[in-house]
Amino acid sequence: MTRKDRTEGIYSRREVLDESERRQYCQLQLKELLSYAYRYSEDVKKRFDRAQFNVDKFRTLNDLKHIPIIKKKELIFLQSMGPRLGGLLTKDLGELNRIFLSPGPIFDPEDRTEDYWGWTEGFYAAGFRAGDVTQITFNYHLAPAGLMFEEPLSNLSCAVIPAGPGNTNSQIEIMQKLRVTGYVGTPSYLMHLAQKAEESGLSLRKDLYLETAFCTGEKLSEKMRTTLEKKFDCIMRQGYGTADVGCIGYECYHKNGLHLSNRAFVEICHPDTGIPLKDGEVGEIVVTAFNKTYPLIRLATGDLGYIDRAPCPCGRTSPRLGGIVGRVDTTARIKGMFVYPHQVEQVMARFEDVKRWQIEVTNPAASTKWSSPSRPAASIRKTSCCTSSARRSSCAPSSRFWPRAPCPRRSAPSKTSAPGTSPRTQRNDHQAGGDTASGLFHVRIRYEQFFPSCSQ
Repeated sequence: MTRKDRTEGIYSRREVLDESERRQYCQLQLKELLSYAYRYSEDVKKRFDRAQFNVDKFRTLNDLKHIPIIKKKELIFLQSMGPRLGGLLTKDLGELNRIFLSPGPIFDPEDRTEDYWGWTEGFYAAGFRAGDVTQITFNYHLAPAGLMFEEPLSNLSCAVIPAGPGNTNSQIEIMQKLRVTGYVGTPSYLMHLAQKAEESGLSLRKDLYLETAFCTGEKLSEKMRTTLEKKFDCIMRQGYGTADVGCIGYECYHKNGLHLSNRAFVEICHPDTGIPLKDGEVGEIVVTAFNKTYPLIRLATGDLGYIDRAPCPCGRTSPRLGGIVGRVDTTARIKGMFVYPHQVEQVMARFEDVKRWQIEVTNPAASTKWSSPSRPAASIRKTSCCTSSARRSSCAPSSRFWPRAPCPRRSAPSKTSAPGTSPRTQRNDHQAGGDTASGLFHVRIRYEQFFPSCSQ
């Protein structure tokens, strides 16, 4: 298949609607969604009634700002408030296709409708075509990414290898023997595969057959993109979305930003007030997917971005996200999954000898580093990590996504202060890494160990 075949064409007519047609389309979709959600979702009805929002008076897209936003973190608590994920769903759990679990924990329902996650047009824009053999390296266990990205590839008549994360040598062997033409995963893991393949003596251009790559789950720098495209002689594009709402945006061949998906209405809002901002202004990305099964109306993603409406040479007329420029809070996305500092906080609170702690995440392949603010441990010990239902729901999985800090009393040498002296502290690092879904992330939890003074 030629490069031209992969870079031209439009998947859906909705991608080329003019501005008036697009506004009318979004307005009709939202009107229908709001009415349906108010009727069948207990949570939506309560939200609208508290805000005194009358669905019948919804006339224009500007009216949407009168509905309070939902923060992604709030889903952890809301889903535990009763049946149907706390009333967020409009149907019973048994009527769904699948139910996934993301860090938080947050349950991610999948309905039986076609292209539920809305990624098909994004994969087409990235260059995937019928007959491609595609290797998916995202997790297939509980997390939705693996199956989420398998669906659009099936819609495009591509063959899928559900490789999942890890097993790098086997992944390279599969890519070579099956002549894999498409890759889906994090960019840093593709870099890891490239390095390992070169170390084994393979030529990435002659011995492997990769032609297109779709990456998400972490920041893709232009330096890394250029390096990988040259190594493999392939097209590498990225998408943006969440496990809650699916596809939000995707790149085309021209890399002018992320074209907003036609399955959702996206606002850029002030992080504190929720008021929509003007085009070009940086604010929090707030998404309303046209999803009647799981109507998360005005979901605040926690990501910062801005809207660009300049014409794109590809012919798509949808507005674009100029890029993801940061986060509103201290939540980190690691290997495509959100990790919340409060989960680490609950783990560290179990150890009385820890004085202060800090999370540090580095990705050498992308030359990025993220650190959480240094936090005192004593401030959270007065309250048990399981004193409420909300805390109980987020306590259990914390050790699955973060390495559990070793008990200082067991792992550290016994040190005591001489009589009459002040307490002492010792700085410690707890690190984790290895050949995982991203391959190159290193997670470190720094903590100060507290040694009380001894008295005779």
